Amino acid sequence: MNGMKKILLLSLILFSRSLFAQELNCQVTIITDVNTEVTSAEKELFEQLKRTIYDFMNSTKWTDDKFKVEERINCQLQLQINTINNGNYTGSLQIQSNRPIYNGSYSSNLFNFQDDDFEFQFNLSTLILFTPNQFRDNLSSVLAFYAYYIIGLDYDSFSLKGGTSYFTKAQEIVSNAQSGGGKGWRSNEQGKRNRYWLIDNYLQQLFEPLRECMFEFHRTGMDQMYLNQVEARKAITAAMNKLTKVSAARPGSINLASFVRGKQLELKNLYSEAEQAEKTEIVNILKKVDPVNSSLYEEILL
Repeated sequence: MNGMKKILLLSLILFSRSLFAQELNCQVTIITDVNTEVTSAEKELFEQLKRTIYDFMNSTKWTDDKFKVEERINCQLQLQINTINNGNYTGSLQIQSNRPIYNGSYSSNLFNFQDDDFEFQFNLSTLILFTPNQFRDNLSSVLAFYAYYIIGLDYDSFSLKGGTSYFTKAQEIVSNAQSGGGKGWRSNEQGKRNRYWLIDNYLQQLFEPLRECMFEFHRTGMDQMYLNQVEARKAITAAMNKLTKVSAARPGSINLASFVRGKQLELKNLYSEAEQAEKTEIVNILKKVDPVNSSLYEEILL
């Protein structure tokens, strides 16, 4: 191969890499509980853990689809480490994701959840490897679970139940991890605020109105705000009203609480210029869906 051909081939490779990227644009932060003593060696380990998680989330090919760099799904992971014991760690994981609004200058929150059942092992030589249909370790399974869940929500927001195949993958991870993955994977754990219920609920027929709301809120509501704000808000109100069916059957479910609370500030801004009757309507819906936090939604009326 002559020099010119080599240059052309290299150019094509670099061009193709710049044209397509992996699915996630995931930012990672690690903090420690104020009462947890951390040595300098452990601080070095946490920096390695941060880089390893970052590389795993952003370098793994999670789907068969091609994503341009600007199409990657923006998300954030914040790991708080509470206990350290010879390479074994416990803590919590805060997961957030959002998606851009068509012809808008801001993003809409899709997911905001704190997983309080995070247990894992890690040392300087640890590689995070994920094998579909097989449980390797808790760290890779938890991260892969949330990668698929985030992708599923993103796809659901662009097409009706478009994320089903990714939610199915997340559910398979739950099934594989139940025998050896520690807390967060089983149905009989206290509180029903874990990974098992997060995915099991979402795939149940009873929760289809939530998936319909996810799609209509963003595609027929938020993505149309640039055309007609009044009509877009009507679509959002109609979408949110579908959640009352779910809350009547499963009050206080983890999925409803996560979705509605994640939308509180966004809805406050969206309805700031709405008529008072319109504000009252959306607030009444939110109170039915999430009565525990009724006072939060009162702020929309101001």
